[in-house]
Amino acid sequence: MRKKLIPFIAVLLLMASCSMNKKITYFQDVIVSSDSTVAEKLPPDITLRPEDKVSIIVNSKDPELSALFNLPYVSRSIGSSSDNEITRGVSSYVVRRDGTIDFPVLGSVKVAGLSRDEVAAYIKNQLISQNLVNDPVVTVEFVNLQYSVMGEVRAPGNYKITRDRVTLLEAISQAGDLNISGKRDNVLVIRADSTGKLYAYQVDMRSFEDVVNSPVYYIHQNDYIYVEPNKKRANESTVNANTVSSASFWISISSLLASLASTATLIFVRLR
Repeated sequence: MRKKLIPFIAVLLLMASCSMNKKITYFQDVIVSSDSTVAEKLPPDITLRPEDKVSIIVNSKDPELSALFNLPYVSRSIGSSSDNEITRGVSSYVVRRDGTIDFPVLGSVKVAGLSRDEVAAYIKNQLISQNLVNDPVVTVEFVNLQYSVMGEVRAPGNYKITRDRVTLLEAISQAGDLNISGKRDNVLVIRADSTGKLYAYQVDMRSFEDVVNSPVYYIHQNDYIYVEPNKKRANESTVNANTVSSASFWISISSLLASLASTATLIFVRLR
């Protein structure tokens, strides 16, 4: 009888393993091809928005001349407190609500909706066209741009954006990947548009097509990425973790039954 049960148990274990793999494995629909493909269009760069901070530095062969277009350096701490990073004298411009910054000599410059390269190119052209600097080198860097990762990841928190493009995969990897208790089929990205209206996008990390074709594949500043816990993890997170699936629940039930049995015994003895 036992020998007959062994194959049956093995099949059940195999089925359970396959079911678990379907829940936690990424990119289950990916088709590996020997032919490399090139994207038809370049991915979008991150563009500036109101309240973003950027540093803009102008250099030229004449340091005294280029100094007229640079803010004085001020050493200060930037980023989240967890970064423990002290800026080496970075002065930044804050993008105003109307999308402009107040740049030395040039005055009001509209930068909202522009990428770092576009801002640098515009300021460079203005300096040359107005005969202010003949050989300017303009460098634009992000200062306070960040995204947040919450929920079932190994290292939730705020992460700074220092590059022109950050993908959802990179953002999740930066947070240490999803915990085993995180739902791969329901990763939410909450994003605000230019008016401040919030939108929620659902991404199934198990599907390669769903990930790469998602409108949130490329992360924007101030995006919130939330990884939902699976049912088991959610149950464990209730008050005192006292749920049907927890040991404490059954210990409590056993104690209650034992108390009821003891009380019933005493009543029965007295009635006799």
